[in-house]
Amino acid sequence: MKHVDVLVAGAGISGIAAAHYLQEHCPGKTFAILEGRDSIGGTWDLFRFPGIRSDSDMYTLGFSFRPWPEADSIGEGESIRSYLEDTAAEIGITDKIRFGTRIERASFSKASGRWTVYTRNTQSGERGSISCDFFWSCMGYYRYDQGYTPEFEGTERFEGRIVHPQDWAEDIDYAGKRVLIIGSGATAMTMLPVLAKKAEKVTMVQRSPTYVIAWPRRDRLAGFLRWLLGAKRAHPIIRWKNIRLMALLYSFLRRFPRLSSRLLVRQAYKRLGDDYDVQRHFTPGYDPWDQRLCLVPDGDLFDAISEGRAEVVTDRIETFTERGLALGGGSELEADLIVTATGFSLQWLGGVSLDVDGAPFEPADSMIYKGCMLGGLPNCAFVFGYINSSWTLRAELVCEYVCKLLRFMDEHGYGQCCPEPDPTVEALPPIDLKAGYVSRAEGLIPSQGSRDPWRLNQSVALDRALMRGQPIDDGTLRFVERQRTRVDEPKPSAASQNTVAPATP
Repeated sequence: MKHVDVLVAGAGISGIAAAHYLQEHCPGKTFAILEGRDSIGGTWDLFRFPGIRSDSDMYTLGFSFRPWPEADSIGEGESIRSYLEDTAAEIGITDKIRFGTRIERASFSKASGRWTVYTRNTQSGERGSISCDFFWSCMGYYRYDQGYTPEFEGTERFEGRIVHPQDWAEDIDYAGKRVLIIGSGATAMTMLPVLAKKAEKVTMVQRSPTYVIAWPRRDRLAGFLRWLLGAKRAHPIIRWKNIRLMALLYSFLRRFPRLSSRLLVRQAYKRLGDDYDVQRHFTPGYDPWDQRLCLVPDGDLFDAISEGRAEVVTDRIETFTERGLALGGGSELEADLIVTATGFSLQWLGGVSLDVDGAPFEPADSMIYKGCMLGGLPNCAFVFGYINSSWTLRAELVCEYVCKLLRFMDEHGYGQCCPEPDPTVEALPPIDLKAGYVSRAEGLIPSQGSRDPWRLNQSVALDRALMRGQPIDDGTLRFVERQRTRVDEPKPSAASQNTVAPATP
């Protein structure tokens, strides 16, 4: 059975960042990356629906160690995928990725201080295993095998095609067709302007409105700085500027909800005109950032509506019909294609089954430590990005912290580390949003605590202070000395003696 010091699960943004930091800051560590898909990119390889793009700027969603190369600060899906592939090749980690290798179970032995990770090749079905001292999950928090679709009445009657964005296929032809998009989140608002360019008509059907903010696709100040200083020298300045800008915007919206609501609604009036029913379609009944704010580049959503290529209908769906949707208000919308942009399903650590010394470990029963570990789970870290800023910002802070932790353990002769749960800390929901995907995940994902280091901050500044400013040995993280001679592991069965399946052609 093959052994590595660190096993990274996932080859998306987080996995690539983890590999880079391990190479740069822990050069003596051996590591491998397991990826269930057949290519690099994670979310950006999975989602192929029309219009897929970033919903934050690429100067912060991109890596600090490799500047985003394009002029547009809002990146298209294909460009982001190419950027990730090029980054992996440039830092020399592509050959460390075992593609088509899905992790099914991970078992930790306190006697040996090692994880045994059991895998399955997605093409051949061949099972294998690999051991590691430290298991690092970079698998995001969405279920990759299916999105979320509510149980609508009458779907079997509809004579057209129904598709979830996560299942979008290349053979879907929407040119000249009538398209209905169910949903009012980021995915729906991303798809609408692009579908409207070819479709006969696109209608977004929402139960209730969402706050929308138009944002420039191209950052003029960033462009000037890149021209003046060059991309490499300008990158940290632009990144700092955007981190501060997003933090200030989020703070303003949360601190002054009434004023913020008026400003966002006024922007919609300015884009759509006084004759448009902004009150009904773009004025939510909650405060900004109670649910996620939707960004639309250059106001493309508003443009599609103003030009008559798209419309928004706010009503309850009564049932699917042969021709489309029957709404609660009594009207019927006809369609050839219905897109259920109704959300995604959350899944912690990729749904991998965990156990410690044979006892099942349920992440939902644990508490998040410093935003990257779980109380009671040894030698394991994960990446969980921000909801109000770019995912990569916390991903890189976690990478920095994990490498610092690994070096600390080596320097002090420790073989195991584990956050010790604190029963005096109040358990709280991990995400402070009133979004559907958050409420559906209740009881399925870990909680956060009422105070540090168990609080899941939504602030780069607070996380920097927590991860950089506090000592590794903070009184909560418990350590066990490394054994001079490891305890022999039980001999694996013949079926599990195979190493992880090699990359698929």
